[in-house]
Amino acid sequence: MRNILSNPRVGLQFFIPGLGETLRVNGKACIVRDDVLLEKMAVRGQKPLLGIGVDVEECFIHCAKALRRSGLWDTESWLEKELLPSAAKILFAHAKLPDSNVDTIQKSLEESYTKRLY
Repeated sequence: MRNILSNPRVGLQFFIPGLGETLRVNGKACIVRDDVLLEKMAVRGQKPLLGIGVDVEECFIHCAKALRRSGLWDTESWLEKELLPSAAKILFAHAKLPDSNVDTIQKSLEESYTKRLY
């Protein structure tokens, strides 16, 4: 949200697993507090506190060449999950959160996923 407040320019890229082509949307984002609009986004009876709106300036399809070359959807090219760093390790290494370690971040993520998903 802070990024939107300081610079509303956004680029969104939409992926559909297995499909090489992607949809690209460029425009200006805004923070939405309209209750009527937010009600439409409710999940399991809970509406979001805020939403993000995008005034679309460009919308186009990217061809599949880069995804085909990268092998992104080729599961045979993926590393074994055990060889990948966890999200907690990545956040710890990059976010430099004060008074945190991998375990506290992992616990926070698990709590968020299980108790605050909706």
